[in-house]
Amino acid sequence: MSSLVAYFSATGTTARAATRLAQAIGADLFEIVPERPYSAADLNWNDKSSRSSVEMANESCRPAIASLVDNMDDYDTVYVGFPVWWYVEPRIVDTFLEAHDLAGKTVVPFATSGGSGLGRAPQRMAELAPGARVAEGRMLNGNPGLDELRDWVASL
Repeated sequence: MSSLVAYFSATGTTARAATRLAQAIGADLFEIVPERPYSAADLNWNDKSSRSSVEMANESCRPAIASLVDNMDDYDTVYVGFPVWWYVEPRIVDTFLEAHDLAGKTVVPFATSGGSGLGRAPQRMAELAPGARVAEGRMLNGNPGLDELRDWVASL
């Protein structure tokens, strides 16, 4: 079996972390792409009526994603990366988790943030991926080296 690094990136920061992680561990890479891309105005968390604010205020919101992983059965470990929004994963990540059968797999959250940790994301993700083992996860801010990433993965 092999590993998949799936990620949602609004501004490119999480994409860089995900690409580096996939490179470090020899995993496949999958971008969680919104069916309707986010604009800068959509991402303005200071605006209570912005798309991201409205989505995050609604626990049941599930923004549509452009595509699914066709061969999810090929993976035993799925690293799921995202920017931290309101101390949890963005709702589009919830869409991804609920759209795939992750039972029996290990799900490893990783995130990027300008100022917060993973918050409640691992607990929420465990609820959204029944039957999966959700690891504690890690923040991948900055530019961790390949050896540091390999050591982290080995410690799981």
